[in-house]
Amino acid sequence: MLIRRSLVARPVFAWRTSTRPALVRARSAFDDARLRRATDIRSTIGGSLTLGYAGVPEGASHVVPFLEEQAADGAAIHRETRTARWAEAVAPSGVDLLAIGAPAARLRPLMSDRDLLLPFRIELVVPVVPDVEAMRARMSRKERQRVARQRRDLGWTLEHATATEDFEWFYEHVHLPTMRERHGPATRSLEREIAFHSVFRRGFLFFLTEGPERIAGMLCLVDWRTRTLTLRLAGVTHGARSHYGTGAFAALYALILEWAATNGIRAVNLSGSEPFLSKGIFQFKRKLHPRVVLPSDHFGGKRLLLRVLRDTSRVRDLLVANPVITETPDGALEAVYFHDERRPARLDLRWEGTGLRAARLTHLDEFLRGTVDRGAPFASA
Repeated sequence: MLIRRSLVARPVFAWRTSTRPALVRARSAFDDARLRRATDIRSTIGGSLTLGYAGVPEGASHVVPFLEEQAADGAAIHRETRTARWAEAVAPSGVDLLAIGAPAARLRPLMSDRDLLLPFRIELVVPVVPDVEAMRARMSRKERQRVARQRRDLGWTLEHATATEDFEWFYEHVHLPTMRERHGPATRSLEREIAFHSVFRRGFLFFLTEGPERIAGMLCLVDWRTRTLTLRLAGVTHGARSHYGTGAFAALYALILEWAATNGIRAVNLSGSEPFLSKGIFQFKRKLHPRVVLPSDHFGGKRLLLRVLRDTSRVRDLLVANPVITETPDGALEAVYFHDERRPARLDLRWEGTGLRAARLTHLDEFLRGTVDRGAPFASA
């Protein structure tokens, strides 16, 4: 039986996620102060590429695993983690590509022409209007037709569950198995008690059902102050890949948007992502035409500085394969695609329909001018 510790769970959840201005300011001040001893990570991949991360501890779970996964391509990963003085952590030796995660005010003085300033996190938010047909129209016609066909042929419906036993079943048989299947050792999620007290008790639990069977689920938090429904935990039953093949997950999103249209919701926050167009979840959610925005919690004030310290073939491969979302000097967000003579820009990773202001192509020869040449001994930037 779930242990009821709401007096602990709710303050912890608020510290992590609150959008209340006073708490956001307090959390941001705390994060800045603790950077006197920054998290300092080195990931050596396949013995020939070294990624560095310096900054707030959240980078160890939000930034480093993504970069490692994109760079590894099956190669062995050796990660070392420590803490170091800020000045030492942001001026490493022996690193090919460095990411620095910190409050924006700490990063802007470090910027050079060869750096990119990214949001630390982005959120994907769908505006809601009280019109079911209008919400359906946010999906591509092909996706709408597929969802409609599956709903008709398989009898898919949306169930709103309210019992504690429903939460327990969702967490144990839907969410946890899906996270283990998709992320393995890199799994991160809300602890059970925090999910129960801070989300389930203050939100909605939905299941996609096929007859009597629940095949997918979504746990959502609602903020009636802003009338925003935020998707917090999700999964398919037992983590079974077959449910993805039938389009169950896409249908669950579509049905929740329809539900929002008739239940006083003004926005559905599809939750966060790292600021890379290559994120599978970004490309999946992009089909719902959300707006890419900075988070309203403490992550909204944090940025990720991306710096190349050594120009190598593997660094170029990584940059081309992972177009980024960057912040311009005037505060707008745009997509940046890298390319060179041997590596075409990954324009198949789409940015359109997300509210980003524009996209630009950046030639790596120009961007990397002044860094250490490929194959040359390392020199500190």
